[in-house]
Amino acid sequence: MQAVKRNRQRFPEDFMFQLTPDEARVLRSQSVTSSAWGGRRYPPYAFTEQGVAMLSSVLRSERAVQVNILIMRAFVRIREMAVTQSRLARELEKLSDRVGVHDESINAIMEVLNRLLSPPATAPRRIGFTTSGKEGT
Repeated sequence: MQAVKRNRQRFPEDFMFQLTPDEARVLRSQSVTSSAWGGRRYPPYAFTEQGVAMLSSVLRSERAVQVNILIMRAFVRIREMAVTQSRLARELEKLSDRVGVHDESINAIMEVLNRLLSPPATAPRRIGFTTSGKEGT
């Protein structure tokens, strides 16, 4: 953080921001940190993609460079996933439109088939012999 404070002009508001106390508490609960009596007294800062890129020009240690490389790769991967997701959403919408048209056609076919399979109700035919009412004729 000292390197950032010494180079504050390189980190405008859209490059980094300070976490709220609630966000910092959630962050602490998800990782091993020192107790409330020691450690951080103020919420930590978070860096945007541009802030991470700027950090690589400010921080000089080998470890900082390696971490920044990993973070930049993660940002690139996230961007790729976002593009893929938006493409997928468009394709699903197209598919939904086509299926909707097919659903209407399938429903129409099913109606015709149901009508053909269910002939109109008629009086049942009697089975057997009938008599005309005259015997022996």
